[in-house]
Amino acid sequence: MAQVRDEILLQKIALKLKALREKKGLSQEQLYNETDVHIARIETAKNNIRISTLSKLCDYFDISLSEFFKKL
Repeated sequence: MAQVRDEILLQKIALKLKALREKKGLSQEQLYNETDVHIARIETAKNNIRISTLSKLCDYFDISLSEFFKKL
């Protein structure tokens, strides 16, 4: 089964994650050190983020997945 890419959705996710990171005053390196997630390619929408990775980031930012998508 081919992987599906929705460029518009990936851009929205990227912008939301970047905003959450910047709101906390974190660099990409700091976020990596705290979560073990390489955020750079996600924030540029170059990677098709896995739901498990997004869930981990939402937990880190203290936001539910449903709340994350509501605010997209």
